[in-house]
Amino acid sequence: MGNIVSVFTSAIMVLCLFAHPVHAQKRNMTIGMTNWAENIAVANLWKILLAEHGYQAELRTVDRVLAFSGLARGDIDLGLETWLPKTDKAVMDRFGKSIEVHDSWYKGTRQGLVVPSYVPVNSIRELSEHEAEFPAAGEKAAIVGIDPGSSLMQMAEKVLKTYDLDMKLINSSETGMMSALARAYRDRAPIVVTLWSPHWAFAEYDLKYLEDTEDDFGGSDDIHFMSRSGFGKDFPEVLSWMNAWDMTDGELGSLMLTIERAGNAEAGARQWLTENRSLAD
Repeated sequence: MGNIVSVFTSAIMVLCLFAHPVHAQKRNMTIGMTNWAENIAVANLWKILLAEHGYQAELRTVDRVLAFSGLARGDIDLGLETWLPKTDKAVMDRFGKSIEVHDSWYKGTRQGLVVPSYVPVNSIRELSEHEAEFPAAGEKAAIVGIDPGSSLMQMAEKVLKTYDLDMKLINSSETGMMSALARAYRDRAPIVVTLWSPHWAFAEYDLKYLEDTEDDFGGSDDIHFMSRSGFGKDFPEVLSWMNAWDMTDGELGSLMLTIERAGNAEAGARQWLTENRSLAD
């Protein structure tokens, strides 16, 4: 009788295993990665951490809108960065009903116009009195921006009108903007750029935000991670880890700066992880 019960119990266990084959075996996922320094940094960090625990994460480079639409369609499993409640409100109004937003991992973002600390200008209002002192890319008075269409650039366009600035907003990229900032900083030349926190630039250079008295840049947000619908059911262990994820400005800044100096995102993330294993654990 004991042998019959044992065989019967084993058979039930096998049937239960095959009743849930997808959840039992699902180990691969896709992370949508935008071309922003903090996004590249944390995406590579999580790729390494997940691999250490038997998960394979493909990093798929996408633009800002595709990061959200891909999640809404289910083509992408994870997106590591949405700024809420303000900056990404418009795109979340469009795609948010089909996306699951989870815990925040960075609190207190900021964005705006930034200058080196040696520049004797402290507010956007004051900038209007010194426009000609900020040439860039052959323009007599200019602000060096990032990708056209980004939320930050849209806000910067509004700022030009609010403060009646007779300056050109130059469309560039994060890489182009940072190259211009590096050259100006090296020569102690005046420059004004569109920038945000968190960013490794604040760990590398002595910079300051220009005071925005009209609050056109929208104040502060928190950064949340998001997933496609049903991700938590497929990857409950991963979701529990990510809900416990939290980084300070100093921690994230050091990760981004390590990657920047390494010249390779995955290599830099591995180096930082070696130096900060206790934090990751």
